[in-house]
Amino acid sequence: MTAWPCLVLPQWCQTKISLELEREGVSEYGEPLPPVEYSGKCNYQDKAKTVLTAEKKLVEITGTALFPGDICPELPVVSGGSAVVHGGSRRVLQGTKARNPDGTVNYTEVLLI
Repeated sequence: MTAWPCLVLPQWCQTKISLELEREGVSEYGEPLPPVEYSGKCNYQDKAKTVLTAEKKLVEITGTALFPGDICPELPVVSGGSAVVHGGSRRVLQGTKARNPDGTVNYTEVLLI
């Protein structure tokens, strides 16, 4: 078995973050499934990008959080949720589980707005 190098090293993760990641689907009673909660440290990069959409609406992507490994193995994909970072609330725009050639997750990336 080949050991793949971790591309987001734990020593680079110094920013405290709390995430609530939404689950898709409903319970047996028709209620939304409870979110997956994560609290820990990440490598957080602020950025400001403003885009003018067809409806003349501005969308600002404000940050990227990188985590070593898979922060939510119970979810096949990260599709939405909320985050608290640097004392501010952000919304999860999208998530990526970057995979190694053997299918294991190398790192998780979460884009916040």
